[in-house]
Amino acid sequence: MQQIRSTTILALRHRDEIVVAGDGQVSLGPTIIKHQARKVRRLYHDKVITGFAGSTADALTLYDKLEQKLEQFNGNLLRSAVELAKDWRTDKYLRRLEAMLIAVNRESSLLLSGTGDVIEADDGILAIGSGGPYAQAAASALINHSDLDAESIARAAMEIAGSICVYTNQKIIIEKI
Repeated sequence: MQQIRSTTILALRHRDEIVVAGDGQVSLGPTIIKHQARKVRRLYHDKVITGFAGSTADALTLYDKLEQKLEQFNGNLLRSAVELAKDWRTDKYLRRLEAMLIAVNRESSLLLSGTGDVIEADDGILAIGSGGPYAQAAASALINHSDLDAESIARAAMEIAGSICVYTNQKIIIEKI
């Protein structure tokens, strides 16, 4: 799977809550050019929450394509994600896009990549971007060793990632279902 050096997006399921968190930093090479970007967004009548890592223009294209698939398949996230992954991998234009997506709804939490991956984590925790491994490890530890709710775990995990990863800041946006 490709490593995106640009951000941190974290999705987790805990105690019947589902959250997606993203930091606000936009980097261009070694330079920070924005601190409060919104990389987490709702789709399909606010029933699906997505977050991206990678090129912004590419991610916006993927958001649009995923929204079209959700409309086509009546909000079925898994089917829409699989169809998007097929298109992303085979379409001459789409396969050049450099981004990764996390998409969640009540039923599924999915990671989508341009290599055709549609992955659902065993433990309900997904993370992408350069700070993803830090956020994922922190979230896993907090779920198993604290009494925090999902939003508090996501915020703490993102703060930890932001303190380690130079491509991640602590201006955190959280959306939950």
